[in-house]
Amino acid sequence: MKIAVSGKGGVGKTLLAGGLACGFAERKYKTIAIDADSSPNLALTLGLTAEEARKIKPISDNKELVETKTDSGYNGIYNLNFRVDDIVRDYSVPTPLGVNLIVMGTVHSMGAGCMCAPTAVVRALLRYLVVETDEVVVMDLEAGVEHIGRGTARQVDVLLIVVDSNFKSLEIAKHIYDLAFEAGMKQLYLVGNRVMNDEQRVAIQSFADKNGLPVLDFIPFDAKITESDMMGRTPLLNKEFSSVKTIDNICEFLLKG
Repeated sequence: MKIAVSGKGGVGKTLLAGGLACGFAERKYKTIAIDADSSPNLALTLGLTAEEARKIKPISDNKELVETKTDSGYNGIYNLNFRVDDIVRDYSVPTPLGVNLIVMGTVHSMGAGCMCAPTAVVRALLRYLVVETDEVVVMDLEAGVEHIGRGTARQVDVLLIVVDSNFKSLEIAKHIYDLAFEAGMKQLYLVGNRVMNDEQRVAIQSFADKNGLPVLDFIPFDAKITESDMMGRTPLLNKEFSSVKTIDNICEFLLKG
């Protein structure tokens, strides 16, 4: 199963991605989590310490690896025909929650130089993970689906778009939904997060109904999640948290679906 999680920054998609990956691993599925966000922090959610997380070099920042894969022997010309299965073997990081993590990195902004080679490696690796592997893959994406090409998108089983009741979040969710639908993704769902009351739940559901967006579930606001984050602990270890329970229910739903 291949699952992508997207949404506006700050809506809590990393918790959902980490919770799903943890849920699959607990059910004895070989699971790979992909942190493809420009501000990666999935490592912390999966139980690594801050020190351990800092030591992870994103694939796109690994100059030696990128050069090894793309060097053609000619200046300015890149080899785009290379294997990436060894990257999964050699650069995935085991986490305390039983999930193997790969931090992709992102295309940097102006001044970083040409990013053709790193982008090629990231795209090839994503395609390999989504199309060719037998593992469960959970991807924590940036807003939008630019990380996944149109051909690769058709191989993603489910896209979950995380929203809160903020109108900007909902508008971005609609944009992501439209992009994903055009790219060929079949199962697309909104997931409401940090829902504090019925008013927020109704706001999300009403927007979804008006725009023809299916809602899979609502993850309740849980102050214990905030407390865990403040203490630098992953909340996924505590199954009594209401939000963690809901995410586990979503995992079960996806397996049955």
